[in-house]
Amino acid sequence: MSRIWAGIDSGKGHHHGLALDTDGKTLLSRRVANDEPELLKLIGDVLDLADGRQVTWAIDMTGGEPALLLALLVNHGQEVLYIPGRLVNRASDGYRGEGKTDARDAYVIADQARMRRDLRPIRPGDEAVIELKLLTARRADLVEDRTRVVNCLRGTLLSMFPALERALDVTNTGPLRLLTGYQTPAAIRRAGVIRLTKWLANRKVRNARALAEAAVEAAERQHTAIPGEKTIAKLVHTLAEEVMALNEQISEVDKLIEGGFHEHELAEIVLSVPGIGAVLGAEFLAAVGGGLDEFDSPDALAAFAGVAPAPRDSGKVSGNLHRPVTYHRRLQRVFYTSALVSVRYDPNSRMFYDRKRAEGKKHVQAVLALARRRVNVIWALIRDRRCYEVTPPVTEAA
Repeated sequence: MSRIWAGIDSGKGHHHGLALDTDGKTLLSRRVANDEPELLKLIGDVLDLADGRQVTWAIDMTGGEPALLLALLVNHGQEVLYIPGRLVNRASDGYRGEGKTDARDAYVIADQARMRRDLRPIRPGDEAVIELKLLTARRADLVEDRTRVVNCLRGTLLSMFPALERALDVTNTGPLRLLTGYQTPAAIRRAGVIRLTKWLANRKVRNARALAEAAVEAAERQHTAIPGEKTIAKLVHTLAEEVMALNEQISEVDKLIEGGFHEHELAEIVLSVPGIGAVLGAEFLAAVGGGLDEFDSPDALAAFAGVAPAPRDSGKVSGNLHRPVTYHRRLQRVFYTSALVSVRYDPNSRMFYDRKRAEGKKHVQAVLALARRRVNVIWALIRDRRCYEVTPPVTEAA
């Protein structure tokens, strides 16, 4: 069947569109602004070139910069394929020329879509799934920011007051609150345990007495002031407040995620699986587009999630497996993290994990094997529209 393949290399202010026929001949190549009138004109010109032939579009992003273009293509009933940027970069080495231009990238995208049969279509998601995608992406950004600031706080505090850095877990609210008021050994010693306990208790810090005692004990171990102590103390105060502010933002986003997740029809089924809470459940639904209609089998879902090893055989070497290159990293995190948690609370998961360890697998390997098994479980549960039931493992009679 005659067809046209249109590749889009997306950018912030402009996209480059390129159309090929079934023989790989370029029919159109144009740079267009990321603006509705110009995007509509590009779509219209490509459809005019098709002259009744089917048009398949391909793009290297599923949201963000090309969001407006994707919405227009969906509204016009166009088929859109997603080709990851990593595949585009690797495929570019097989084309003539070494230069990198938007037109060249658009050609590679269109040509790869013309030749490959393993690219996933981009489906229009419902409003609830889109909201979950936006919220989970925002949460991931905030968590990354918090990790960066926490590491900076630890390093800064270590340069001034090593004993206190060892004594405090700056990921918790209590120690962070302490650092907003007291940073140096001298200041903590002057305050003393009683005064420091009262100061923390007035700010509703749990276990204020134990925290105060740990801080004063650390202060008694250091009586030397580090050069630049005043400036470092100010930085510690600022960084501690930043971490607390990020914690509040993450909590607010978590509430929005939980509210949106519970409104989804699959929420009860997903939540029934041990180790999956509202946040991981929302990330799962966002990754799979709100359902498993696009996955013909649990094997397809496992490959998409990156928990199914890919073979790397050569010559006489066989059975050599390795981590796949192309997979959904957030979805892999969902299955791995939930498997890790389920070992503690689900007897069936614990029994499976122990069996894998007894077979000689390392901890990470056993958790990955459990994650792969959980793909089968959640796929079957959603297929049958039923919740997970914890069945105690059968024990042999004495």
